[in-house]
Amino acid sequence: MELWILLGALVLIIAFGLYRFFKARKIMTTLSENEFREGYRKAQLIDVREPKEFDGGHILGARNIPLSQMRNRLIEIRKDKPVYLYCQSGARSTRAAMMLHKQGYEDLNMLEGGFKKWTGKIKAKK
Repeated sequence: MELWILLGALVLIIAFGLYRFFKARKIMTTLSENEFREGYRKAQLIDVREPKEFDGGHILGARNIPLSQMRNRLIEIRKDKPVYLYCQSGARSTRAAMMLHKQGYEDLNMLEGGFKKWTGKIKAKK
């Protein structure tokens, strides 16, 4: 009996994970570094990492709107311009895109592999 409960819970967890994965792929575009580089200057470039991570190094021209503050700072993000998101690896960018999509944002893009895979110019506070 307990085994069936565990198996059922495991199936639910896997199904929820798959649902979130495919929903994220539907609402945003994951861009290679080259694709990201081609478009981010014409877009709103947002680093969703925490301020200490941002200060340690970020893509030149990025604004820091941490995922933890995003709900309160939506007024800073325009709905009529593309939004380019990145975090350290991609998990927070996905969550940010889902949050923005719920608020009516449509042109959502994410850097594949996140900042840790970025090879372009960066800026860091000294």
